[in-house]
Amino acid sequence: MWAALGAAVLVGSAGCSASTRNTPRTQLSAKQIVERYKPAIVRIEARLAIAGQSGGKFGTGFVVGSDGRIATNLHVIFGSGDVMVRLADGHEFKAQRVMAIDPQRDLAIIDIDAQNLPTARLGNSDEVAAGDRVVAIGNPLGVLDYTVSDGLISSVRQVKEGIKVLQISAPISQGSSGGPLFNPYGEVIGVATLISEEGQNLNFGMPSNYLRPLMASKDPGESMAAFAARFRPPAGASSSAPGRQIPNHPLSVLSGCSSEQVVDVARAISEAISIGAPVYNRGEHEACFVIYRKVAEKYEGEQMMCKGVRDAFGQGLLRADTLEDFTAKAWAMRDTFDGLLDVIERKGSAGRP
Repeated sequence: MWAALGAAVLVGSAGCSASTRNTPRTQLSAKQIVERYKPAIVRIEARLAIAGQSGGKFGTGFVVGSDGRIATNLHVIFGSGDVMVRLADGHEFKAQRVMAIDPQRDLAIIDIDAQNLPTARLGNSDEVAAGDRVVAIGNPLGVLDYTVSDGLISSVRQVKEGIKVLQISAPISQGSSGGPLFNPYGEVIGVATLISEEGQNLNFGMPSNYLRPLMASKDPGESMAAFAARFRPPAGASSSAPGRQIPNHPLSVLSGCSSEQVVDVARAISEAISIGAPVYNRGEHEACFVIYRKVAEKYEGEQMMCKGVRDAFGQGLLRADTLEDFTAKAWAMRDTFDGLLDVIERKGSAGRP
């Protein structure tokens, strides 16, 4: 689960599946939304392609272009080699390209080799307000396909300048990341992105309007192999880097953290990795370390940040200071990042059935 480019990193796509205000809008029940848009919702299975790691992860996505374009969370496909997409009718496709990504907002558009797919309509997330009804559809734990939950928009929160998140009461579980959040008209107004255990049914989504620049780009994108290679340590790197020492933080490290802080830290780390990993792979290890260090120093020195997170960043900086070369320093900071991302994900899924 996984933010400072300031603007989306576009790897591109064309066209936009959006609702129009010229068409009469009729409110739908949750059952009607499921019946109408279930065919546009997909299950995503991503196999890790990072050296030293194995296994896979699951997520959800939804079709935004009948030509095979699918929206999901960036963290669902990040660090993955093979990404398989299963449609509601059971057909499976291997994702061919990453068309666009926005690390700051944890969004991605991928492409499969399929045509004439049913699509989900995008609504105008700027119109969303607290108290609005919302319906979430996803794949909890990667096995309970097309689970439906409904609730309300609890709040529209400004996490940082240029980034808002939708706090919703509809329960979302691990594996549903990247799934659509529908308004009562059957329009997608958000993308499920992060779970918090700070309170019951405290879940978040990214506003769907953040997808529009990604969908409108004319860039041809890049292959899944090229995307994975940009974030994979190069061959032989492990022999020149120190052994991985990823902290295994207890859940209590996030005690006292607000939901907004957890969202902000996870997004900042993911964005730093999306920038720093390709820099490292070009052999610019010092530059990569500087990118990682700036993020760590920001949060370690932020007095309003919860103590456990500050301390975790501080310990990473101290470890890096004890190392002599920039290769080792970059890996020390990456270990710090991965440890925090791991505890955030575990905290999010703790206590879920």
